[in-house]
Amino acid sequence: MANHTLPPRARRRAERGPSRSGLVLRAGFGVVAVLAIVLVVGLLVGGAPSPAAQQGGSGAGSAPVATAVDPASLQESTTYTTLQGTVPDPAPQGITDGRVAHPVRETLVHDAPDGTPIARMPVTQIGDTWLPVIGQQGEWAQVLLPSRPSSSTGWLPLADLDVKTTPYRIAVHLGSRTLALYEGGAKLAEWTVGIGKPSAPTPTGRTFLLGAFSDDQQQYSPVILPLGTHSPTHDTFGGGPGTVAIHTWPTDDVLGTATSDGCIRVPADALRQLTEVPLGTLVTIDEA
Repeated sequence: MANHTLPPRARRRAERGPSRSGLVLRAGFGVVAVLAIVLVVGLLVGGAPSPAAQQGGSGAGSAPVATAVDPASLQESTTYTTLQGTVPDPAPQGITDGRVAHPVRETLVHDAPDGTPIARMPVTQIGDTWLPVIGQQGEWAQVLLPSRPSSSTGWLPLADLDVKTTPYRIAVHLGSRTLALYEGGAKLAEWTVGIGKPSAPTPTGRTFLLGAFSDDQQQYSPVILPLGTHSPTHDTFGGGPGTVAIHTWPTDDVLGTATSDGCIRVPADALRQLTEVPLGTLVTIDEA
């Protein structure tokens, strides 16, 4: 595994716009801007990036905070942070209805609807922030979070969210070492992939496409797709937080093997298709 990870935050330069040139998305809510030139070592494990084809509605206004917590005292919920008070994913292999949420302003993550604030959710991190919606109670949406612990969830007020729908889903099967891309429930393509070695396995559970970036310090992948999950064995890697990602590799002999440090190594044609999948799209990883 190379030091192919997202850089430490203070040294990261990322494009912050709402669209990313060169990525044409079929589901219709535009192209998310994310390609960044990364300057140092970074965050992704396992030889460790996407955009938007979605449609839906949005809310306006800001929901009141239920408890007297100073927002400035709370961490941001990003791949770089470890949060306290999160709720574990209640259905680690569940399939969602495709809704994804983008905070239209910085908003607070709560441990329950009208519950205790536990973090701040920024509008952008590795590009625009898009999170899978896994549940709803009244005017609150439960989302998967990008922070440690992996498979953490939190609740966001719908009033602070732009909610859209993606038809895509990515399924990674560690047992067969395959990755499948679905659209509207139909399998579009399937590829043989490389996965984490026994000493640094690819984590299971459901996660999501967190972002996309390029790194001119490495040659193994033109684009890297970090996920909203982390290595169970690497607390850090290359100076970053050990985020798992999808990317290519210079040689095809890694495909079908368990030799990475947790990342998912895919063929070049797979990466080309996956970079057209909207950010926030659900990714399920299982042992099948």
